[in-house]
Amino acid sequence: MTGLRYVYAVCRPFGAALQTQLTGVAGDPPRLLAHHGLIAVVSHVPEADFSEEALRAHLEDLDWLAGTARAHQQVIDALTAVTTPLPLRLATVFRDDSGVRVMMEEREAAFLRTLDRLDGRVEWGVKVYVEAAPERAAEPAGPAPKPASGRDYLRQRRRQTRANEDLWTRAEEFATRLHETLSSRADDARLHAPQNPSLSGAAGRNVLNAAYLVRRDVSEEFVEMVDRTKDDAPGIRVELTGPWAAYSFAGEATGEGEEGP
Repeated sequence: MTGLRYVYAVCRPFGAALQTQLTGVAGDPPRLLAHHGLIAVVSHVPEADFSEEALRAHLEDLDWLAGTARAHQQVIDALTAVTTPLPLRLATVFRDDSGVRVMMEEREAAFLRTLDRLDGRVEWGVKVYVEAAPERAAEPAGPAPKPASGRDYLRQRRRQTRANEDLWTRAEEFATRLHETLSSRADDARLHAPQNPSLSGAAGRNVLNAAYLVRRDVSEEFVEMVDRTKDDAPGIRVELTGPWAAYSFAGEATGEGEEGP
């Protein structure tokens, strides 16, 4: 099949088979391209969609980007089930197999260092959200009583402000303790910027957005540690995602930013 080469990830050679019927971007099944002690996981994509000019146009097409990202992630997830992949940036494309091998040759030392560091490990994501101010949660159903005077209104506002400040303080202290506890069971950790709710669609204010690099053999214990905290603080929600390929810890070799799934 002709076309450009789309590269999903780099990894060490592995003996396990990828799942049957696995397809990648543009519907083409991924294949393994060996070079020295590394494997690039690649598939063919049409130049009409993945040339430099075409990609610039597609960056404005959110539906196309979402479909490409889903197909890319599907391959990464399949690799994570059988080996430790080093995921590359979305839409990493080369002219042919030779171009992929040149890239692997030039970055071989960095790839090997990072794969050594990530070997046998996966990424878990933990987010903490403040869901609602406590005085609102305690209010009876129906509209709030109208203040009898301006002084009553100011008194209500002060109570609401104090309650909000208390909740934010409790949430930040909770998130700090949780991060310290989880970091003690992880080989590495990354603190990402809090997510904007208007972009993420998640309810509540995000006060912790962290990624943890965890050995597979202690991942069950790590998950149990997170689960035990979920009911510890009223008005505070803890979300766990993963296991993922170690996106947040692959920046040394991929040149990507440290923002996880």
